[in-house]
Amino acid sequence: MAATALSRPGGRVSDVFIDDAERQGAYDFLESDAVHADALMAAMGEACARRCADHRYVFVPVDGSSLRLTDRYWAKDFGAVGPFQAGARGIKFVDAIAVSPVGVPLGCFSIRWWTRRAPVGQRRPCNVLVSEKETQHWLDAIDDVRSRLQSDAGETRAWFQLDREGDAWSKLNHLSSGHDLFTVRAAWNRRVCTAHGRSYLREVLRRRAPCGSYLLEVPDGRHRTERLACMETRAATVTLDLRDKRTDKRWALTLNAVWTREVGTTPRGENRLEWLLLTNASIHTPADVDLVVRGYAQRWRIEDFHKAWKSGVCDVESTQLRTSAHVIKWATLLAAVASRVERLKHLARETPDAPASVELSTAEIEATLLLKRQHKKRTETVPDSMPTIAQATLWIAQLGGYTGKSSGGPPGSITIGRGLRDVLVAAKVIEGLRPPKKKR
Repeated sequence: MAATALSRPGGRVSDVFIDDAERQGAYDFLESDAVHADALMAAMGEACARRCADHRYVFVPVDGSSLRLTDRYWAKDFGAVGPFQAGARGIKFVDAIAVSPVGVPLGCFSIRWWTRRAPVGQRRPCNVLVSEKETQHWLDAIDDVRSRLQSDAGETRAWFQLDREGDAWSKLNHLSSGHDLFTVRAAWNRRVCTAHGRSYLREVLRRRAPCGSYLLEVPDGRHRTERLACMETRAATVTLDLRDKRTDKRWALTLNAVWTREVGTTPRGENRLEWLLLTNASIHTPADVDLVVRGYAQRWRIEDFHKAWKSGVCDVESTQLRTSAHVIKWATLLAAVASRVERLKHLARETPDAPASVELSTAEIEATLLLKRQHKKRTETVPDSMPTIAQATLWIAQLGGYTGKSSGGPPGSITIGRGLRDVLVAAKVIEGLRPPKKKR
């Protein structure tokens, strides 16, 4: 089913499985009580961990989001997502993916699902246990990553990357309890303990001398002007003064803080770019500090994955399935499809000179060459030798309609997904025409 979804990606079962028998088999699978989404996720997590085994450490972005699903009459067992006043329905999730040290996605470790029954926007009393809050799903996803790496990649260290949602005492405490590395973007100007009493995080860092600077290309965007930003970095070891509001218990947690912010290049009327990061990674040298900043930049890979999965090439939010259990099973299957498309996209960008065989099978490479020769321009030459992963990905995207004229940027997940559809069909034909291997 996953292979068929990759060759014909779409959010609706009827878009992926056109043949009546295939479509009925897909619905039977999704509606069967004998198959659980947890088993699919466990297989995906194991495969992801095995890919991680080649690396000393991997970045692990963890993020929370939701699937916004069609439920006009509130007849399905979905929950509230987004502002309650908007009446949106769907399923919440927290997921964790793996990214190689050079920025290539390696797969999906964990997806934790739940539905919200209480109206969004109603603050829960602070005397609720962490195990009864949505925070627990974040902690469970982190534990999933730890256990899967321990089982299938024992020498690989996770470096968790969390956005501002991770800046909570319970998450910081849980991350600190293991032997992993982590970086969390600070959401608060937290109190810190100093030799002269209590101070605040930003004030401590302002008193530190800059430890480095770099130039950052900023693309044009909403409320943002395209520019080459000058970024300045400061770092310090701090002791946070944390408090559990439920019990009013306080304790100290020593971490490193890295503050990178724009200096002197912010256009009038815009906010300066800045990240304030909390980490347990080393900051002894400027190279260490640079690695902390670069590692947090890889957190955006999970945003790319969500876009490809939810509304992009897989478009899982368009599903018309009627129960949460069936949607979760279908969405988990499509997550594997989105992971492969994103991996191919970033392999072409981050390791462009690697051979296409690092991701594509022999039949897929032959199919790509065959289809490219059929659709090439008169002035183009398609060599018989092994193409690079960047060249093969470009050809696949061109088969999916990529021209480079609209954005001028590299191919995205939608055009790559469309091109893969034709490549995978041709690869099946090529494999079918080969003589069967003799049994020994």
